[in-house]
Amino acid sequence: MLPVVETDDDWDAVVTDESVMRPGAEDLCARLGFSGTSLVRFPEGSQPVYAVGDDHVLKLFPGAAAQDGIVEGRVLAHVQGRLPVPTPVVRASGPYENGWQYVLMSRLHGKNLAHSWEHIPQNHRERLVVEIGETLASLHALSPEPLRDTLGPEDWGTFLDLQKSGAVEQQRAHGLSAAWLEQIPDFLASVPLPRAPQPSLLHTEVMQQHFLVDPDGWRLTGLFDFEPAMIGDRAYDFVGVGLFVTRGNPALLARLTDVYGNSFEPRELMAYTLLHVYSNLPWYMRELPAPAEESLPSLAEAWFSTV
Repeated sequence: MLPVVETDDDWDAVVTDESVMRPGAEDLCARLGFSGTSLVRFPEGSQPVYAVGDDHVLKLFPGAAAQDGIVEGRVLAHVQGRLPVPTPVVRASGPYENGWQYVLMSRLHGKNLAHSWEHIPQNHRERLVVEIGETLASLHALSPEPLRDTLGPEDWGTFLDLQKSGAVEQQRAHGLSAAWLEQIPDFLASVPLPRAPQPSLLHTEVMQQHFLVDPDGWRLTGLFDFEPAMIGDRAYDFVGVGLFVTRGNPALLARLTDVYGNSFEPRELMAYTLLHVYSNLPWYMRELPAPAEESLPSLAEAWFSTV
């Protein structure tokens, strides 16, 4: 029911088109025993995701992103019941048609933390970052070895080299100015990063957008979106923390890292920001506090300082 999607053009033509996607989603739901159940597409997310009734979620991955679907299913099964915050329970997963993969999972309930943040009182924000710190500590304490056959990279040092080689062009493609671009090589060369760190299971996108909260008391009710998970240096996960959870607030980052049990140097996290698979420095600059001066070390202090 769903066509082949292997290129960006295929993606643009198919994935956003509900006249194409919905019949396929309905067909798959029928095969999974949910014929006639209400199907409502969520407006956000990089993949097509549907609420199936009140209790389930169907996430679809076209051929171009099929491996992400395999990763999502495997990682969710691995972390189930092992974190202090609920995660979706996998009900079924596997191949569909024409290279598509799917994950049918339980539905988490609550309000999106990113949408709720501005309405949350400061004392509750402080407690929420503690809960996120505890969750990250539990995630990073899990052995990633059962997932080695599914998650990359095979070698962290090789991954760092690859990301360094493309770091300038990645930011240039996002429109970063020459004054910033010319700083990147020397900055990355000045920050020692471990080439063989203690391996940790990484979410890689620890953002307010991927947490749910209960407005009645402002408690975390869910963590989702494990499709970009990796195995690597735990500091890599704190890029998302600093940019999208504590958002340049040193007191909140200090509180989170204190309960996590480890803090990280701002320059280290800035280096990982530049090396992150989805790094987009111009976007972060529009959203986060401005540095004292136009330099990457100053930017590191503005976003990742805990003092």
